[in-house]
Amino acid sequence: MFENLSDKLLKTLQKVKGQGKITEKNISDAIKEIRLSLLEADVNFKVVKSFIDRVKQKALGTEVLQSLSAGQQFVKIVHDELVHVLGKETSRLDLKKKKNVVLLVGLQGVGKTTTAAKLAFYVRKHLKKKPGLVPADIYRPAAIDQLKTLAKAHDLPVYPSSPEQKPQDIVKEALNWADQEMVEVLIVDTAGRLQIDEELMKELRDLKELAQPNEVLLVADAMLGQQSVNVAEGFHGDLGLTGLVLTKVDGDARGGAALSIRETTGVPIKFLGMGEKISALEVFHPDRLASRILDMGDVLTLVEKAQEVISEKEAQRAARKMARNEFSVEDFLKQMQMLKKMGGLESLLKMIPGMGQAFKQIKNLTPPEKEMKKIEAIIQSMTKEERQNHKILNGSRRLRIAQGSGTEVRDVNKFIKQFEQSRKMMSQMMKMGGGLGRFGGGRGPFPF
Repeated sequence: MFENLSDKLLKTLQKVKGQGKITEKNISDAIKEIRLSLLEADVNFKVVKSFIDRVKQKALGTEVLQSLSAGQQFVKIVHDELVHVLGKETSRLDLKKKKNVVLLVGLQGVGKTTTAAKLAFYVRKHLKKKPGLVPADIYRPAAIDQLKTLAKAHDLPVYPSSPEQKPQDIVKEALNWADQEMVEVLIVDTAGRLQIDEELMKELRDLKELAQPNEVLLVADAMLGQQSVNVAEGFHGDLGLTGLVLTKVDGDARGGAALSIRETTGVPIKFLGMGEKISALEVFHPDRLASRILDMGDVLTLVEKAQEVISEKEAQRAARKMARNEFSVEDFLKQMQMLKKMGGLESLLKMIPGMGQAFKQIKNLTPPEKEMKKIEAIIQSMTKEERQNHKILNGSRRLRIAQGSGTEVRDVNKFIKQFEQSRKMMSQMMKMGGGLGRFGGGRGPFPF
């Protein structure tokens, strides 16, 4: 989402860092460029003004200008102010009651129903509480069926509401249902409109009064930019929001909503919707996002993603095989599959400090998704014996593999050559101290 903003900010900051000593003019020039970059990213102009004022005030202090590392201090000031704008601290869900209620609100088409299912999945997987879903949108065709289908696909409890019921009756009955089913977190998917209107707000106020929710979360479309700020202010004024969920963050949004909405409304962003999968909901960490924007990496998220898909035992086993140069094609296939579960190579490289920009320079040299699929097809066409020992791959075997995978023999040869080179390099890295494998405090090798 922040790719263009990140590129422009980094270009400006590199100029400042590249100068041995900075002056008031250097800073003034850099601040002008930063202001323009933020406005182009559709950040609210009031937020831009206060951000720039704070950066300028801190950067023009004597201790910065006369410092030997003034350029680096300027970068730190920009980073710290980005964190300030995004919310300073991570805001967690307030689920301290025996029975908790989360009310999801927002305009039509922002992804509330999908977010409800994602949130239920998150509550069950990460918070170890039993969730329950309540379809209360009786106006949008198939909205209730959509949530029931998502719930069934992922074995999530769902209240069997129907379009003939009133939303108030659905919520009232769902509260009793939650007691019977021992649901700990009840997530209510409410109706939306194309724009805020009094009829919608009255219904939502009624539902809030009935449900007495711990959390009232606004689901907002990151693609709307500054318009999301106006929507958030409207809902907050009427309902008293406790948090925000930004959806479609994986799209080509310019980032203005995330950088505007927190400071303008005072309501914290709690989650980011990162894709269509049920697991594609991330807790919002202001400091981590600020670091990603400035290409400082996000190692904590990287480690968390790795720990979700690879066990410590499996990681240690792979580390030993890499160190002994015994890593097989079968092992390589497992690592590829883990990489896909973690979001793909590109998204992971961006979490390593300095690799966001480096990746752009080597992007054409790395296998695109199409190439990765081709490699997977080649491996799937091998026998178990061939995957365990690629040295037995003679000419006739390679021809059979090429035919089975719909590729050419030269593609098979190319993959085997690349695999041998990678295996040798990984073995050397592990002997030198682990390389990327030491992310995670000794957990083992990073899975690629």
